[in-house]
Amino acid sequence: MLRPTRVVDMELRIFTEPQQGASYDTLLTVAKATEDLGFDAFFRSDHYLSMGGADGLPGPTDAWITLAGLARETKRIRLGTLVTAATFRLPGPLAIQVAQVDQMSGGRVEFGLGSGWFAEEHAAYGIPFPADKFARLEEQLAIITGLWATKPGDTFSYEGKHYQLTDSPALPKPVQDPIPVLIGGQGATRTPRLAAQYAAEFNMPFSSLEDSARQFDRVRAAAENYGRAADDLVYSNALVVCVGANDAEVARRAAAIGREVDELKTNGLAGSPAEVVDKIGRYTEIGTGRIYLQVLDLTDLEHLELISAQVQSQL
Repeated sequence: MLRPTRVVDMELRIFTEPQQGASYDTLLTVAKATEDLGFDAFFRSDHYLSMGGADGLPGPTDAWITLAGLARETKRIRLGTLVTAATFRLPGPLAIQVAQVDQMSGGRVEFGLGSGWFAEEHAAYGIPFPADKFARLEEQLAIITGLWATKPGDTFSYEGKHYQLTDSPALPKPVQDPIPVLIGGQGATRTPRLAAQYAAEFNMPFSSLEDSARQFDRVRAAAENYGRAADDLVYSNALVVCVGANDAEVARRAAAIGREVDELKTNGLAGSPAEVVDKIGRYTEIGTGRIYLQVLDLTDLEHLELISAQVQSQL
């Protein structure tokens, strides 16, 4: 019988996918449970359309409106996006929104930003889906971090191909200086370079140990090439989670999210608490310091209680 082994220095964060079907009240319940059960943070995706055949009812919620509400209704947990789509918002207003939520939370926001990838949701809600998304992402990162870094009383200007700012007062300022920026993805060249330049954290979503280790090495090398220490960044993974006290409970939870147990064990963190602790230990060995637990059944708070009591307690 596999016995849990203690793993050193691993943070567990709760990661939700509200586009699959969740109201603000449901997200608030999960965020409060996240805080009460001792998890480090509550993160959510930034999507407007459900995926994989889910009905998505009662409909999408906006990521930053959600986090603004949670900022006032929680006290300790970090709050963020995994990740905000750069295609959804202009960089100037987005910098204002994130800074305001950081103020509303007392300095608990973390900012994940990606290029945007889901063409169907853009078509469904009339959002442009340009071909040069990565170039726009790079400009957005420069603008948003530049606005936040501008000293009070100074102005910020930017002349890019896609965005231009002239004499912006660069207000408001976030509480944190700086707000931690998260960048993630599997791109072999441009993504590590952007992470090295802008990120406090690099995330590998839904990836194997081997692929994660390979990409972490690329980011470490890019950081050193940029003049940063490789360990200046936090390295993290996002993995679907499905834990049960016994095989029947694991199977029930897998069925509830439309997945097979064997597939979940291969591609995520699934099985008994001891099995999950063991696999987390293997991620620790490649340098992962933080795991985002993708929780797909947001009504099953007993799942979070089990993870807190029998997985997190071993870390």
